[in-house]
Amino acid sequence: MKHLPLVVGALIVGGLLSGCQQEPNSSSRAEMTPEVSVITVSTAKVVLTRELKGRTTASMAAEIRPQQVGGIIKERLFKEGSDVSKGQVLYQIDPASYQATYNEAKADLRSAESSVQSAQLKDQRYTELAKIEGISQQDADDAHATYMDAVASIDKYKAALESARISLEYTGLKAPIAGRIGISSVTPGALVSASQDTALATIRALDPIYVDMAQSSTDLLALRKTLARNGVDSGSAEVSLILEDGSRYDHKGQLRVREVSVDESTGSVTLRAEFPNPDGLLLPGMFVRAEINEAVDNQAILVPQQGIAHDNQGNAVALVVTAGHQVEKRFVETERSIGNQWLISSGLEAGDQLIVEGSSKVAAGSTVKTVAAMVNEDGSIKLGLTSRSSGQ
Repeated sequence: MKHLPLVVGALIVGGLLSGCQQEPNSSSRAEMTPEVSVITVSTAKVVLTRELKGRTTASMAAEIRPQQVGGIIKERLFKEGSDVSKGQVLYQIDPASYQATYNEAKADLRSAESSVQSAQLKDQRYTELAKIEGISQQDADDAHATYMDAVASIDKYKAALESARISLEYTGLKAPIAGRIGISSVTPGALVSASQDTALATIRALDPIYVDMAQSSTDLLALRKTLARNGVDSGSAEVSLILEDGSRYDHKGQLRVREVSVDESTGSVTLRAEFPNPDGLLLPGMFVRAEINEAVDNQAILVPQQGIAHDNQGNAVALVVTAGHQVEKRFVETERSIGNQWLISSGLEAGDQLIVEGSSKVAAGSTVKTVAAMVNEDGSIKLGLTSRSSGQ
């Protein structure tokens, strides 16, 4: 019995120690609830653009070659690299032989016209004599036939004269279009022939100028699916241009035509835009990048790329926090990237709480505490859990 006080004291001390240990364990479990950073998904009006590689090409081009005539180039009448107007004489072929042919045809026509007058007078005389039986009817008929042949020959000589005139005119090689002419491939004294393969020079119209772009058939199908969604309108035909040095071209262009077939070798469709080029900054053959205004999504859902992961099968996955602070896994469909954000076509709705930071610490079904994330203007997330929400 004398040891009873010692036993009672030990039990009291043990109970006190046990109570002290329980209180810290409860607090520790509360602190173990993971904290994640979230954004509230919302909709916005977004212009959907696509950047395509392209190359500039002249809106019109014409190669200068001799037409129907050949000979020695007597004179070049333009400055290489200058602007020329339509109808301007560019080269002069020696016209001497063609001038002689023209003069001969002109003389033949005059001779034929004189023969017609003489034959007409004879026909009139023989007609009168035949009436009084001064000559036979056969002689009168022959005189009339000769007159008719002379009249018919006039058209033949006129055609020969016109042909000679055209050939003489073709000795002056004219510009078929207005534009800028390039380097001449011949000099005065060179021999040229009609319809030769080698062009003497090339004229290109540079204002306006075209930009030809290639869009994959896959992107084209995706665009049609986008336009089929509710709230999506067709974009304007406006096109912006980024030059080879990274600078933006001052003038906007317009999309003019889309090819109606897919190139079998590249699997792409050619698009053509037209740009003003008053300063001649754009030259044919330049590589450029074009931004096309494809569509306007009036109810677009854009979320930071940091909030979307991909599983082993390549599916896009998002983690959202429910009203009961439970983590829910969602499969989403990402349509395209816009800056640091994904455009979501399905899987998320306005008002969802999307986890953008701390997702590696949680799994579907976990209970979490939420912190409102701070989003930069470019759509990226400011690092660190900040600005605690009131619903935690």
